[in-house]
Amino acid sequence: MSASLDDVAGEIIARAGNAKRFLVAIAGPPGAGKSTLADNVAKALKARGESAEVLPMDGFHMDNAVLIEKGLLKRKGVPDSFDVRAFLDIVKAVRVADQEVLVPVFDRSREIAIASARIVSADHRFIVIEGNYLLFSQGKWAELEGLFDYSIMLAPPMEVLEERLWARWRGYDLDEEAAWAKVYGNDLPNGRLILENRRRADATFDIVQD
Repeated sequence: MSASLDDVAGEIIARAGNAKRFLVAIAGPPGAGKSTLADNVAKALKARGESAEVLPMDGFHMDNAVLIEKGLLKRKGVPDSFDVRAFLDIVKAVRVADQEVLVPVFDRSREIAIASARIVSADHRFIVIEGNYLLFSQGKWAELEGLFDYSIMLAPPMEVLEERLWARWRGYDLDEEAAWAKVYGNDLPNGRLILENRRRADATFDIVQD
């Protein structure tokens, strides 16, 4: 199922009613387009006179040094490679909407998370949270259930994800062998895990059009 960006923004505003703070979750496999949709939804909400900010889950990647210690560097992006406890704490703090919250942002070009890189103000009405495991039903990620006011699952066909992931890693100048390892050794298996172990979303789309 597809939808237009205007439809998505309109539905979010309608669901929010008079709420002071409204959390929107955008979940899905790697390559699904979560970051792009989150940014576009925030822009669409602002265009309608609302205040909005994006909170990316990727900022909670464990540092590569920690992943090496845990033996997880080659599987960076699996559920256990994120600081889930810190992410839960931030989401809960943001939900209260009583103070400014500084959140980390992931720099993919350097493969590091930058601490306190974005401000979520108490005045932001809509917080658009995006990430792979927001609706994941296993482990500590399941504790996110009930924290979001509206949830969207992006679930394009696997062949579309495969094409996008190849384009992503080639764009970072990886050679074919390294890109193959990223796509088939990590991203696509993670994508299947996400799709097979997801909680019900309020809306599920294969694509959202501008």
